[in-house]
Amino acid sequence: MQPVVLPLSLPTPGQRLARGVCRHLLGHGFVTVEELVPAPGLRVDVMALGPKGEIWVIECKSGRADYAADRKWQNYLEWCDRFFWAVDTDFPAAILPVETGLIVGDDYDAEILRMAPEQALAPARRKVMVQKFARHAALRLQALRDPGISGSFL
Repeated sequence: MQPVVLPLSLPTPGQRLARGVCRHLLGHGFVTVEELVPAPGLRVDVMALGPKGEIWVIECKSGRADYAADRKWQNYLEWCDRFFWAVDTDFPAAILPVETGLIVGDDYDAEILRMAPEQALAPARRKVMVQKFARHAALRLQALRDPGISGSFL
């Protein structure tokens, strides 16, 4: 009997951009997770945890239409110390709000062009987010080691 081989889906442009962003942030001492849910109805593209416990949220936009369709981004501000947009070099960055951070990147790397202003999280909210980050990362690792577990935990 032949083993069943499931086809891998190709990453979306946003997922490829997220990879470059995560690589860049690692160089700054940040660890990252993708597609974390800070609250019901919200899912951030990248959440980064810094060496001093700082929490950054990065929303990856693959084009103008992707950005225009995003109606939730302001709801992410209460879940992080800094908020960034990540876009590629072809994105019209002038349409992004100037009060947010800007990262430009590709599949392999990125660069922070505009640092986001800091809005420090309250200690209780920070504790909740660090715990969510840790659980999300641990569940992703467990899913890699044991692909048979339910996706409902992620």
